[in-house]
Amino acid sequence: MSTPFFQFGQQIPGYAIPVLNERAVRASAGILFFFAIVSFMNAWLVGDFHLTRVFVVAFLIDFTLRIFVNPAYAPSLILGQWIVRKQQPEYVGAPQKRFAWAIGFALALTMLFLVVLNNVIGPVNLIVCSLCLLLLFFESAFGICLGCMVYRLFNDKAELCPGGVCESKPEPGAGGSMGQGLIVLAFVLVLVFAATALGDRKAQVMPAASLPAAQTPVDPEEAERCKVPEFAKAMGHEEKWKLHNNCL
Repeated sequence: MSTPFFQFGQQIPGYAIPVLNERAVRASAGILFFFAIVSFMNAWLVGDFHLTRVFVVAFLIDFTLRIFVNPAYAPSLILGQWIVRKQQPEYVGAPQKRFAWAIGFALALTMLFLVVLNNVIGPVNLIVCSLCLLLLFFESAFGICLGCMVYRLFNDKAELCPGGVCESKPEPGAGGSMGQGLIVLAFVLVLVFAATALGDRKAQVMPAASLPAAQTPVDPEEAERCKVPEFAKAMGHEEKWKLHNNCL
């Protein structure tokens, strides 16, 4: 059966509303999360925003196709569908997914304006990237569509939500027992203790050869450009700001 070019969701017999395969959606979220975290860490640790700009463009194209054309033609969903092709489909309502993806589309547009078009580097980028990573991680790791939860705040008639959260209520104790909670708490305390104890150990650094430092004149314009803004100092982000702006 041919797929209409402009269509959001599939019309499956037995379902009153358009649906999407949640397994393919989660797979595509995992694919996007992988490339998003790689580009984010490359910018954060190395100060190279090239991968971030490429990913923002790819993300925006993918979500434009999802929302305004047809999810069946979005590259990440095509790959996700192929990866889970041997799994039984799990159909969820398309309307709430469209709302959730519109949030992702708005975030991508914001990053396109800031990072790709205007080369802006600052806390707004960090907040937008972190929010995008959070949405993708919850979708791929837990099957929790945070955007769909926001949709349900304004539309209490949502149907076929991921995980059946619209139709069913968990049994008492479904989240675990008090004993299991204590185990998690003890595990966290052990990690905190280990981090504190291991943090006191100083690595042995091999002495570097003592070479005379080259004396280069300081360009006043460059010094002004590399002046760390107050917001970066307040965040404890001074060294990272210098790295991201090639001021080291």
